[in-house]
Amino acid sequence: MDPLLAKAEPVSHGAVAEVQLRDDQYTLDHMRAFGMYNYLHLDSWYQDNVYYVDQFGRVMNLSVTLDTALQKPREVFRLPTDLTACDNRLCASMHFSSSTWVTLSDGTGRLYLIKSGKRGSSASEKWEIVFNEELGSPFIVAHSVSFVKSDAHSLAVLLLRVEKDELDTKGSGFHVTLEWVTIAEGKEGDPRYEIIKRRVLQGKSVPHYAAIEPSGEGLMIVSHKPFTFMQSESDKLEENDDAKISNEKKDPLYYWQQTEDDVTITVHLPQDIMRDDIKIHFSPDSICVTLKDQPPLMEGTLYSSVDHESCTWIIREDKSLEISLIKKNEGCRWTELIVGDTRGEFIMDPSQCSEIAESLMHLTSEVMNPNPDKEKPPCNAQELEECDAFLEDGASLCRFDGDSLKITHIINLGSNQYLFSVVVNPKEMPCFCLRHDVDALLWQPHSDQPENMWEHIATFNALGYVQASKQDKKFMACAPDYSYAALCECLRRVFIYRQPTPLATVLYNRKEGRQVGQVAKQLVATLEANDPILGFQATSERLFVLTTKTLFLIKVNSGN
Repeated sequence: MDPLLAKAEPVSHGAVAEVQLRDDQYTLDHMRAFGMYNYLHLDSWYQDNVYYVDQFGRVMNLSVTLDTALQKPREVFRLPTDLTACDNRLCASMHFSSSTWVTLSDGTGRLYLIKSGKRGSSASEKWEIVFNEELGSPFIVAHSVSFVKSDAHSLAVLLLRVEKDELDTKGSGFHVTLEWVTIAEGKEGDPRYEIIKRRVLQGKSVPHYAAIEPSGEGLMIVSHKPFTFMQSESDKLEENDDAKISNEKKDPLYYWQQTEDDVTITVHLPQDIMRDDIKIHFSPDSICVTLKDQPPLMEGTLYSSVDHESCTWIIREDKSLEISLIKKNEGCRWTELIVGDTRGEFIMDPSQCSEIAESLMHLTSEVMNPNPDKEKPPCNAQELEECDAFLEDGASLCRFDGDSLKITHIINLGSNQYLFSVVVNPKEMPCFCLRHDVDALLWQPHSDQPENMWEHIATFNALGYVQASKQDKKFMACAPDYSYAALCECLRRVFIYRQPTPLATVLYNRKEGRQVGQVAKQLVATLEANDPILGFQATSERLFVLTTKTLFLIKVNSGN
């Protein structure tokens, strides 16, 4: 690995407001949420613009335009709270909701909404508190968005807490909560902002990724263990009412059975219905059943196509209507009769149960490896290198709807280990990077495209394998233009992995005898500091590395 020739510029400042973990914050979740917190905040709305909070509660900014005219960090805001007076506080946190709005927490449980003006310029940047309120126990701001809904400006903020769980006697004794708070301006020109909605999700692990959609209508979470919305008292009353209604529901409207060739539907008829009152329309993909002049009893798209000309119906002696549908695709098992219709009940006979159980037998075995001499045996865990082993079995990616509070999309990530997140376009949700085999793939969420909600936008070759070998890594990041990825250790060392670039001269691989057209450079920088690294951010041209007492800039653009 080549040493980095770019110059690192230290910028002196007051010490960062680092908060050490207390004795009662001893779990892995506390370490992930607060012990590994990134104290350096990148403002993606403006190029090469970073912020941090120092020990005096001052929000400090460094905006880089020319490396030759590097300025000292400047104070843009001061927290009203005396940070040293609160014993159980967390680290101060912030998120840039838009080009002119900032959400800020002092770590004591108070949330601030700041109108900042155009940031990165001392002439136009002026931070003004528009809203501040105590919201319970201390939290950190995980994400926030600014949007307009019903002609009113709103901000949605995601607050992360690790809280004591008295009911958890076998686990860590803690649970993780994500509070989704929506704050909106008053109606009819009222400039005051107030909370209009508070929702809480609870889980048993700190999420790797949690972000609100730009419209404020949904939420995406990547986590090792699932999150669920906690019910308020009003929600519980509504659910109890729904349960009573469901308990009062009558028997199923119809029953249906199937064989490999056909589907049989049975409907109980009212006493006054005669044969001439029944009208049934068959088509290749749908069915419509009407009694007298009433609205259709059954109507909709069938699960699969039928031979509509061969479909029949009869009235049986017990005054029931029996409809026979002939499957066009023989052997196809239907999982429902009419798509989306839950008013019917499927009846499976014992012979079908036996057939299904038999067809699944090959998936199970009482013997761990019943045929060890078989060609292409399963992967042997002993053949894996140490850096291939994951700490977790796998995570899941979920999308929650803000109105129904239910999961609309869920993807099991399996062994695709979460690596880091990055903002490529501040008007979109943050991207997340996953390990795929030896590579690392960057995915951009698109909340407005339900059929293509996650788009693969970049690949970092071999980064998945390389990062796994770095036992002391603390932070990972990549440039918004995908030109390089980088990671840092807890102390001093920073590793940079450039994307492959064309060579100016011809190079041959002597072992394989082929010409090499591109080479990807790997660089390393060693910081002249013995303090631990507390913050790490990447832009298209520079890396910003924050230690307790120094902010380093590393120039890593393609001209280097």
